[in-house]
Amino acid sequence: MKGPEIDRVLFFSAVIVVATACIPLGIMEEQAAPYVSDLYDWIASNMGVFYQVFAIGTMLFLAWLVFSRFGKIRLGGDEPDFSTFSWAGMLFCAGTGASLLVWSGVEWAFYYDHPPYGVEPRSPEAVEWAAAYGPFHWGVTAWSFYALPTIAIAYSFYVKKIPYLRASAAMHSILGRAGENSIPGRLVDLFAMIALLGGAGTSLGVIAPTIAATIAELMNWETSFALELGVMTFCIGLFAFSVYMGIEKGIKRLSDLNVYFALAFLAYILIFGPTMFILKTSVNTVGFMAENFVRMMTWTDPVENTGFVESWTIFYWAWWIAFAPPIGLFVTRISRGRTIRQVVLSMLLFGTMGCWIFYFVLGNYSLSVELQNVASVTRSLADNGMYITVANVLATLPVAVLALTWFVVVSIISVATTYDSASYTLASTASRQLRVGDDPARWHRLFWAAILGMLPIFMMWVGGLQVIRSGVLIASLPLLAVGVAMAVALRKSLRMDAGEIPAQSGSLEDE
Repeated sequence: MKGPEIDRVLFFSAVIVVATACIPLGIMEEQAAPYVSDLYDWIASNMGVFYQVFAIGTMLFLAWLVFSRFGKIRLGGDEPDFSTFSWAGMLFCAGTGASLLVWSGVEWAFYYDHPPYGVEPRSPEAVEWAAAYGPFHWGVTAWSFYALPTIAIAYSFYVKKIPYLRASAAMHSILGRAGENSIPGRLVDLFAMIALLGGAGTSLGVIAPTIAATIAELMNWETSFALELGVMTFCIGLFAFSVYMGIEKGIKRLSDLNVYFALAFLAYILIFGPTMFILKTSVNTVGFMAENFVRMMTWTDPVENTGFVESWTIFYWAWWIAFAPPIGLFVTRISRGRTIRQVVLSMLLFGTMGCWIFYFVLGNYSLSVELQNVASVTRSLADNGMYITVANVLATLPVAVLALTWFVVVSIISVATTYDSASYTLASTASRQLRVGDDPARWHRLFWAAILGMLPIFMMWVGGLQVIRSGVLIASLPLLAVGVAMAVALRKSLRMDAGEIPAQSGSLEDE
């Protein structure tokens, strides 16, 4: 089948923006790296507080939505399209990807040597903060960012029957009759596409070098850009095949497989690692986060200005915000038949608990390697970087060859499950109409699978982690305003349908 017609304006605009970003990075890499990093510093320092306010506002809005009478509204059909297990697996894999495997293993080490709040480095108190900040960054706040656009888009798509699956659909109640064809609607969709490309580039730019470093450890090779490029090419081919097969035959099956493999990998670490240390530290971290959650959400470090908030919390909030509209589109596509309350609470529960399991098991195992003097994770991080350090940590497990091989397999599948959903989302956004049950054209999905691989390759070529980190913050900035507009539009649409306020003449509500 040919599939839905593409939206040429969005399609070519996004391609031009990607080319405009990649070409200078490739040609003038020495000049581009410091420029991109300086732009990151300016945005983080001057706009960072707005990311924190937006995070708090998003959580409060979702709490109101879930516990209001609107929470029982069903999105689409009477029965869900997918089982809870498959649905949770797809939304979790789409929202986290293989980056979770990297960060959960070493993130604590950054905080252990440079803890927040003026805590003494490498002290017992630093250990507690180090163990807590990773799960905090990958917890309920992150999934709140995802849940907001999911409900805003899903309500428009399933309840209001807006015939296009894109971010601008969430704002139909304030865009007016012009809808997707209005200039604000076009900009919203373009911002969402660019942010996804930037966010996906960040994630793939982190995991591909880690997989390459793990393979090098297994084969006793030297790590190189050529090896990283080979890994990247293989991963792109795998998720291109998956997205070509579609949701039911490709994405769903790969997500199910990924969940099984990942849980088995974590069980291996828990059983053969320091089990009691992992369990005790995990329980302690839950209590520590609960005690300090409000402090962590609102800390802006206005006096000492150590840069901790800008380097970590703002970066993570930007990362989630960059992914939020596209993840919202994908979760909308797989959530027909569930209520608003079910979608929000399930995303927060399954997403948060899934991320925490990785941090509690892999992260606390890595922490034990440092504290029990099995190996110096922090020294490896300083000398070799995070990619090689992850491989070094895994090499300390019993039967290291098995652990390293297993990690490579899980990582590659995780990459595929993340980027097949990203490719699907980009193709959906750039399709002119996509009604309930329709999929974008296969060639269209394959095209975006290839494009998704370009940006991280250029990012790795230019400057590694810092340039990757800068790219996602820059891409996410316009989406702060988009997120606010989505919340306003959703509340307005809900109240109009409930008869609390009249439908405004000229809006889509009165058609």
